[in-house]
Amino acid sequence: MSAAAQQRSAQSSPFAHVLASSRPLSWVNTAYPFAVAYLLAGGRVDLSWVVGTLWCLVPYNLLMYGVNDVFDYESDIRNPRKGGVEGVVLDRGLHRATLWSVVVSNLPFVVVLVILGDLRSTLVLAVSVFALVAYSAPGLRFKERPFLDSLTSSTHFVSPAVLGIALSGGTFDPVTLAALTGFFAWGVGSHAFGAVQDIEADRAGGIASIGTVLGARRTTGFALLAYLVSGLLLLALPWPSTLAAAFVLPYLANVVPYLRLEEAECERAHTGWRRFLWLNYLTGFLLSQLIIVATIGLPGQ
Repeated sequence: MSAAAQQRSAQSSPFAHVLASSRPLSWVNTAYPFAVAYLLAGGRVDLSWVVGTLWCLVPYNLLMYGVNDVFDYESDIRNPRKGGVEGVVLDRGLHRATLWSVVVSNLPFVVVLVILGDLRSTLVLAVSVFALVAYSAPGLRFKERPFLDSLTSSTHFVSPAVLGIALSGGTFDPVTLAALTGFFAWGVGSHAFGAVQDIEADRAGGIASIGTVLGARRTTGFALLAYLVSGLLLLALPWPSTLAAAFVLPYLANVVPYLRLEEAECERAHTGWRRFLWLNYLTGFLLSQLIIVATIGLPGQ
């Protein structure tokens, strides 16, 4: 954590600091999959859509990242990239308030989603919440179980889409499963690549991860392989949705320069990670255009 980040932390209000732990830059990454999947599966803008989208926008991310920031404190204070949009360092005095904020902000939404849904959507909701808690909470700490950490992290981003389909009464046909599996493989690769930059900080904090076990080069290679699998799965989609496979190409290009990264230089991968964060916005925009074309066609058709 840099001195500048420490100064900003001291000047911000407790509420702002807790809210910042939810990673506002990433809110759309979980709300968008739910909202779009719900509508594509046959749902409409109704109470379930509004409640689910709002939950996935802020409370969901506070549960995912806030709990992580509390229990990763020892690693975070050694991590130079913490203290900004990529993650705050929560003062110890805010840990209890953060955990209470997680419960208070999430519980009403979860209860309403259970009431609005059925057994299938409730099971998906349960898996989603469990994955969020299990990733960071003591006694489970899936984030410290190599490979399971990447699988769980990907679940964080894919499960909102699965919930959207289930809550709207949609079906999980082969095309839908191919799209979800491709999305899941992308999430696995993204988590693995994100772990590379934190290898030294995690080791210093006594935290295991796919990165600390495989090392920088092999973890980057694993991320590349996961992206390739994602692209191949998306090629199975019908035209023009199959064009989504091309969206994987920028992510492949982003990790290739780090395939021979030395362990001691793992923090160099941070540059690639920052590109990754902005690639998500570009990809989201292009994906939105593709969805429009695939569902209603080109203008004049």
